[in-house]
Amino acid sequence: MGDGRRTPLSGGAVSYRAVTAMIAWSGLLLQCYLSLTRSVSEGQSLVQGLVFFFGYFTITTNLLVAMALTVPVVAPNSATAHSLTAPFAVAGIATSIAFVSLAYHVLLHSLWNPQGMHLLADDILHYATPALFLLYWFVYMREGSLRWVHPLAWGIYPTLYFVYVLVRGGIIGSYPYGFIDVNTLGYPKTLVNAVGLLLVFIVIGFGIVAVDRVARRRHHGVAGNTHGHDA
Repeated sequence: MGDGRRTPLSGGAVSYRAVTAMIAWSGLLLQCYLSLTRSVSEGQSLVQGLVFFFGYFTITTNLLVAMALTVPVVAPNSATAHSLTAPFAVAGIATSIAFVSLAYHVLLHSLWNPQGMHLLADDILHYATPALFLLYWFVYMREGSLRWVHPLAWGIYPTLYFVYVLVRGGIIGSYPYGFIDVNTLGYPKTLVNAVGLLLVFIVIGFGIVAVDRVARRRHHGVAGNTHGHDA
């Protein structure tokens, strides 16, 4: 493992990828519909609704997950598919979606009580898709090639998102999350919160690397024992 070559996925693995992609897209499309419907009901335009929709880290990360699952199914031999199935990329996306689920459950879950279709979209985006993608990484895409420095590189994604949120907020005057709301907290407190969340993100990444490396050692140990018995 980790030599740059990828073993072709089994039929079951490809099916799992396709089904998980459909679930991820269903959550995104449902939430998009709900967001646009809300915007129209409040007298806003569809463009404003889309700006609101794409302002959330949950949405951008679920979109990344959906693309990472879909492109290898519809265009398996493309350069994009190869990039999205590289161990570094899949593990980075797994870290990001795990962060989405954990941060939502700890910081946001108690702040509202969604019902009906809102609850369904909420559960898909924050629980079902993260769990399914983490399982996808662990069972099918984990290759034992991750390094301890990788979480620092994965941290570029939430950092860029934060910059995007600051620029977006400066233009439209609103922020998607209360813990990074400059209007309420001011820049110093917002930056402290952002750094704290980034550290949590990186710690999750270290956890992903640790699982990858432990599994690799166990694999090598089993392989060594097998060769010893064969000898």
